[in-house]
Amino acid sequence: MAKVSSAKKTMQPVSPRSEPVQSRSIKRTQQILEVTSELLESVGLNDLNTALIAQEVGISVGSLYHYFPNKQAILYAMGQSWLDSIEVVLKEIQQWPLEQMPLEKFIDQVIDTNLQAYRTQKAILPLVQAMFSVPELRALDERHDDMVIAQMSKVFKRIGLKKHIRERERIARHFLEVTHSSYLVVVNQNPQRAARTLADLKLMLNCLLRHHLGGGDD
Repeated sequence: MAKVSSAKKTMQPVSPRSEPVQSRSIKRTQQILEVTSELLESVGLNDLNTALIAQEVGISVGSLYHYFPNKQAILYAMGQSWLDSIEVVLKEIQQWPLEQMPLEKFIDQVIDTNLQAYRTQKAILPLVQAMFSVPELRALDERHDDMVIAQMSKVFKRIGLKKHIRERERIARHFLEVTHSSYLVVVNQNPQRAARTLADLKLMLNCLLRHHLGGGDD
């Protein structure tokens, strides 16, 4: 119990100092996030610090702290922004005529739509790794998984998976783990290798979903 209590005390705050409302503050906040993304990709998580971020932004560390209290808070804001983009993707998928879509078309569109969100986010691989490894960011990682699993289990019901909700959630978790890891690989591959990886991913998803389509409740 003492170790848990000690660990909790070392957790850094991840809320921004204040919500930017003026256009200048909003622009500066966005600049900090963009610079941090570039640095996260170039120097890595371990060598990333607020002094380096402030230097690249062109402000003092004290000025940086007017926006974010620490490195973890900046990374948290980046992760939250990416989660917002994934939520938009999931809502878009729910708007598709899922009941009428052939399985191959559904898989193609799901992959293309999700992959765009991964490609748009700078430094997506180190950011996801930070969400998993940095204690202050773990809530984002868990929220991402819960959100995708909940929404995709609903999608699977609409495309014809006649399974109990718990079984659809299990399949959705498997779907998430396969696609999430594949997207993180694809965004860092050259076009030829990426095309082959995506073809393999579509084949795996086709086999997985076709296997469960049309079955009764488990």
